[in-house]
Amino acid sequence: MDIIVSGSSSDIGAAIAQRFLQEGHHVLGVDILPAVIDHPCYQHLLHDIREELPADTPQPDVLICAAGTLEEADAIEVNLKGTIRFTQAFLGSPSLRSILFIASASARNGSEFPQYVASKAGLVGYMKHLASEVAARGITCNSISPGGVVTKAMQHIVDSPQLYEAVKAETLLGKWAQPSEIADLAWYLTMVNRSITGEDVLIDNGEMLKSNFIW
Repeated sequence: MDIIVSGSSSDIGAAIAQRFLQEGHHVLGVDILPAVIDHPCYQHLLHDIREELPADTPQPDVLICAAGTLEEADAIEVNLKGTIRFTQAFLGSPSLRSILFIASASARNGSEFPQYVASKAGLVGYMKHLASEVAARGITCNSISPGGVVTKAMQHIVDSPQLYEAVKAETLLGKWAQPSEIADLAWYLTMVNRSITGEDVLIDNGEMLKSNFIW
């Protein structure tokens, strides 16, 4: 199958692209950064998702939108508006079977920075709207909301014993996820699943449930 993954040069996007390549699929990665994957079935498109795509961009069987930014000034334009624009370019694909967005646990709990939170919450809302729009064609549409993930963007936390222990203590399982875990879930939701649609799947090691009950 033909898979398109935006944000394929980031930790999570790259892990997702690698997961599909391991299964023998063709992957087109789209990112503003150079390729980090060297594989005969991988192609890379240097592209900003806020801009119009080249006319000859292939149409996918599976579309995975993992591109995003933590920068407050660009969060709405990239994470929400850019992703919507990027997605709309592929909705006419006759072979499209699944769409997946990488959102954030922040979309549920409101933590982190205001425009980042709003962008991810808006992305989940768009996913639900789109799920209804494409359902008649048998296309599933979901999102994944990761909590803490060990990525380069979070390296300053991982490298600080004090900070890392503090954030891990906020989860039930006492750890953060690896990008490969997000990739495995992305594989399931787009390639195995045929009945889950319009859902935001939380993968946060139980952080949302962590509470101290006082009696």
